[in-house]
Amino acid sequence: MKIKDATFITSVASADKFYKTDKPIIAVAGKSNVGKSSLINMLANKKKLAKTSVTPGRTRLINYFDFGEFVLADLPGYGFAKVSKEEKKKWGALLETFLSTQNIRLLLSLVDIRHDPTADDKMMVNYLYHYAVPFVLVATKADKLGKTKIKPRVQEIATDLKVGFSDITATSAETGFGKEQVLTLIEQAISVKESSEE
Repeated sequence: MKIKDATFITSVASADKFYKTDKPIIAVAGKSNVGKSSLINMLANKKKLAKTSVTPGRTRLINYFDFGEFVLADLPGYGFAKVSKEEKKKWGALLETFLSTQNIRLLLSLVDIRHDPTADDKMMVNYLYHYAVPFVLVATKADKLGKTKIKPRVQEIATDLKVGFSDITATSAETGFGKEQVLTLIEQAISVKESSEE
């Protein structure tokens, strides 16, 4: 799959504003500062499509991008400590409504390859199982580890999250590592649904 020209569509802060589209929806979720914007920019071949921030918790909205064959929804980062409980509740409710009502073809659930999955990461995976959302795990920032350490770390994360080793794709937005695998997973998710609709 080649992404020719990805563009920003809109940002929404509430469920009644969810973007309606006939295109397949691919969603990206993960805790604050896990590298969602960097991953989106890598997939889009654009450095500044999604705004990256050194301040965690920047994405408080659902941001939609048109990727040609699909629409990508960037979900609010979760698990950021400096946000009020009220704000966290609002994000949680928005996230849950999105997962339970939108026709998501595939959700990329991001974890930082250098760290053990947090309680929030585990809750996210449980949500995805609960709402029967098709998902794959993406372990970001693989360039921060030596090449020989990537596979053992992926195995540890898989064990921790009770998923298979092949359910996790290691990536690096810095080097482009894992980009083709992620695009292939998206392509498969889109084509499976389309062929079943014919």
